[in-house]
Amino acid sequence: MKKSLIIIVATFFLISCNNSQKEEQEKKIPVEQNNGIGDGAPSLSTAFAQGVEKTHNKEAFLEHNNVSFDISLNFNGQERLNGTFIMRTNSSKIKFESKDGKTIIYDGKDVFLNPNDAEIKSARFDILTWPYFMAMPFKLTDEGTIWGDVKQVTEKNRDYSKAKLTFKDGVGDTADDWYQVYADNNTNLLNYAAYIVTFGKSVAKAEQEPHAILYENYNVIDNIAISDVWKFYNWSEDQGLYGEPIGDATLNNIQFLESADYTVPKNAKKIEAPN
Repeated sequence: MKKSLIIIVATFFLISCNNSQKEEQEKKIPVEQNNGIGDGAPSLSTAFAQGVEKTHNKEAFLEHNNVSFDISLNFNGQERLNGTFIMRTNSSKIKFESKDGKTIIYDGKDVFLNPNDAEIKSARFDILTWPYFMAMPFKLTDEGTIWGDVKQVTEKNRDYSKAKLTFKDGVGDTADDWYQVYADNNTNLLNYAAYIVTFGKSVAKAEQEPHAILYENYNVIDNIAISDVWKFYNWSEDQGLYGEPIGDATLNNIQFLESADYTVPKNAKKIEAPN
């Protein structure tokens, strides 16, 4: 069933982007090898990121004010997170309501946990990380993103365009994080992204155990491709994804909302950023 849906999604986008040779030529993004220096055309890496965003329909995604989704997240056979996220489509505000009655809110600057006596050790990490993974195909050209060269690679008989994503200093809590982004050459959908997590650890330590999120299935909502099944793997530069999945997530009830309440309760406690 999932494989059929992926094929349907791929066909949908290929048809919409290839109605005629003329249309295809009109939609091509002019690129320059030399970081776009010359007549103003973007670099190959920028064109890569813009192309993936266009395939996922970033423009339509941002036309909505908010998006919400239920998430069930598991790692190593244990439940890691279960509840509902509501977020601005530009990620400027986020709220998570857990099944056990705890609420985490990101107000665009600070993170708060409610009730005041609640304990979620990873509250700040959770409110910033999992919504980013959900919205990643729409955030590839956000301010502060830096792209490396685009490479063509083949893994497990599948062809990808791949580029490394890093960030300018001061972007988010963990500007030292990096991603290796893989787009399927047949569909131009984001297939998977390898990453390191420097939250609470050094880059050297984080690079000893890179992981990857595989967007296993895509659901098309209002002509917007959003992954609703994730698998997490160990990853290496040489092997790509390897071994059995170390985690998984399922997203349900994905819907766009024109309004949402991100009010921070008066008694909520502030969660400080890591030093």
